[in-house]
Amino acid sequence: MLASSAPSTSETASSLAAISAQEIELGTMDLAEFGITVDGLYLYRSSNNDADFMALDMLQRSFYQLVADHYPIVVGRPGVNSAGKAVIAVDPSNLCMPDFAEIKVPHPATAFLTTRPGATPVRFFDLRRFYRDSGVDRLPRATYHQDHAAAIVRVLRFSDNYVALAYSMSHVLFDGTGTIMFMNHWAEYTRAMRAGTAVRLTHQPENSRAELQKYLDGVEPVEPPFIAHFKAMMPAEPMPKLPHIAPVLMASPDVPSCEEQHLLHFTPAGLERMRQDMGGALTINLALMALFTKALVHANTQTFGTPPQVAYAVVPYDGRLRADIPAHFAGNISCTAIAPLPVQTVQKASYSELALAIKEHCALVDSGHTKAVMQTIETDLPVLYHASFSLCNAPQTTYFGLSNVRYMPFATIDFGFGSPEILSFDYFVKEGMARMYPNLQDGGVDMILNYPDANFAKLRQHEDLAKYADFIF
Repeated sequence: MLASSAPSTSETASSLAAISAQEIELGTMDLAEFGITVDGLYLYRSSNNDADFMALDMLQRSFYQLVADHYPIVVGRPGVNSAGKAVIAVDPSNLCMPDFAEIKVPHPATAFLTTRPGATPVRFFDLRRFYRDSGVDRLPRATYHQDHAAAIVRVLRFSDNYVALAYSMSHVLFDGTGTIMFMNHWAEYTRAMRAGTAVRLTHQPENSRAELQKYLDGVEPVEPPFIAHFKAMMPAEPMPKLPHIAPVLMASPDVPSCEEQHLLHFTPAGLERMRQDMGGALTINLALMALFTKALVHANTQTFGTPPQVAYAVVPYDGRLRADIPAHFAGNISCTAIAPLPVQTVQKASYSELALAIKEHCALVDSGHTKAVMQTIETDLPVLYHASFSLCNAPQTTYFGLSNVRYMPFATIDFGFGSPEILSFDYFVKEGMARMYPNLQDGGVDMILNYPDANFAKLRQHEDLAKYADFIF
C-alpha cells in the first residue's frame, strides 16, 4: 500500500485567505454530538480513463474553496468564549486544517465486491473484507481531541478503474442532512473547477445557529413520553445540576468504532411484499421498524438465554421537515424519538399493531418535542446520559435505531465523472444503530446494522426477516 500526502498547508492556505476571524455559536444539538462522526464511502468508476479522474489535488482545492466561501466552521476550533457560550472559533492564523491523503490500494476494487445474482445483478462493497484483506488500515475518524482534524478525506485508488472517496467529519458540524448538502456542494464546486467556470450555489447553506434559535423561541415545549420514562429510572437521590453544560459535552470522549457491522439489502419487490404481508397500510419505514424490533428481541433472547424486559425502538427525525427552519440550515436539528416498549407487547403484537405502537411514540413528533429534548439536555443532562447507556442490546434491553437517508440526493454527488456507483457507510457507530440508504443500482434499499456478530448469527435465523432481506455480510 502506498500513501501520498495532499499538497502542503502553504500551497492550500491561499484558498482560505479570505476567511475572516469569527465565532460561530453552537446550538444545544451541536453540543450533544461531540465525540460522534458522520462518515461515508462512495465508490466511483472511470468509464473514460480520464487522466484527472478524482484527482486528489483537484478535490482538495475545491474543498478548501467551498469552505472559504460558505463553510468556515469546518476549519474552526471548539471553545467557550468570554460570555460562556460554546463556539467554533475561526482564527485565520490557527485553522483546524482538514486531513487529506491518497491511498494506492494494490488490488482491484472488484476483489471487495459481492454480487447479488438476479435479473438485475447488484454489487456491494464489502467493508469487512476490505479491511481484512486489502492491507489498508481502518480509516481514521475525525476528532477535536489531540488537535486532530474535524474533517478527514481519503481517496482510495484501486488498481482497476475504481476510486473510493471516504470521508469522516465531526457530527458537531452537520447532521446527516447537512452532510449530504455539503457533499453535493463540494461536488458542484469540483465540477465547476474542472470545467474552468465560476460556481454559484443554487441554495446557499445557512450556518448560523441563530436561525434555529429564532424559530424555537416561538415554540412551546412538549415533553415526549420517553423523557418521563428515563426520568423514572433515575436514582432517588437527585443528581447535581450543572451550571454550564458546554464544557462537559465538549469534553465527551470519542465514541469508539463499531467494527461488527453488517449489510442487508431489500429489493423493491421484497419491500412491497413485506408491506403487503403486514396489511398493506404501513409505510416502509414503519414496517422495517416493526420487523427489526421483533427480530432483535428474538435474536437477543436466543443469545442471552432470557427475554429482555424493554425493547427500545428509536427513530431520528429531521426538524427541518416539521418546522419553518430554513431547509438549507447546515447545523444539527435532527432529534431522536424513542419508543420504550414492554417486550411482551413486542412478542404478542402483530407487525401492524407493533408498527402503530412505534408510530405513536416516534412519528407524531414536532418542534415542541424537539425544544423539550433540548431543554432536557440543558437542564437535566444526567437524563441524556442515562438514556444513552440504556440504549443497548444486553440481557435486559433490546435496542434498534433506524436512521433513514434513502431519499437524500446521493446520485447528484457527482465530481464530474458521474454518480457514485456504490454507496457504503461507517456511520454513527453506536451498537444497535442502523442506517438505511438507497441502492442506486436496483432502486431498493441497503441497511448497515451495527450489531454484535454473535447476536447477528441468531438474527439471520429469524424466518420473517430472511423472507424479505438479503444478508450481504
